Amino acid sequence: MTQFTTNQDLDPARLRTAFGVFPTGVVAVAAEVDGTLTGLAASSFTSVSLDPPLVSFSVAVGSKTWPDLRRAGHLGVTILADHHGDVCRQLAGPVQQRFDGVAVSASDDGAVTLDEGIAQFDCTIYREVEAGDHIIVLLRLHAVEHPEFGSPLIFHRSGFGRLVAAVTSNP
Repeated sequence: MTQFTTNQDLDPARLRTAFGVFPTGVVAVAAEVDGTLTGLAASSFTSVSLDPPLVSFSVAVGSKTWPDLRRAGHLGVTILADHHGDVCRQLAGPVQQRFDGVAVSASDDGAVTLDEGIAQFDCTIYREVEAGDHIIVLLRLHAVEHPEFGSPLIFHRSGFGRLVAAVTSNP
């Protein structure tokens, strides 16, 4: 059994590496704000509650995009498909180019979703919780769409990948 050393120096780079061993899906959070498509990518998305229907993601306190995005009446959340690696990098790049060549749809309320995602949600901000150097954003769901096919984009060890179907046998 591994023995933990207490009072370790929890170096941020060491923590990032340790956190990266846990694979996560990736989402795009987007809206039309003041007539401009605004969005970001997040690998911290999770379901929270069925009643009321809630999901969450985390965003860095220092995000330059979140102050604009949070002003939107509705936010679109898209679970990115396994072919969206380049789109995810683009969403983390220069603000003016984040949606270049990306097919999107917008709701009447301004929620923006990517057309080829494996699930799309129309949401409003339910609550924001400060948590260290991030903000946990709880979103209330108002609509959901998802095709019956597709695999998620996976973020693992600072890179993108895809799920591989496991072969199982019936006893």
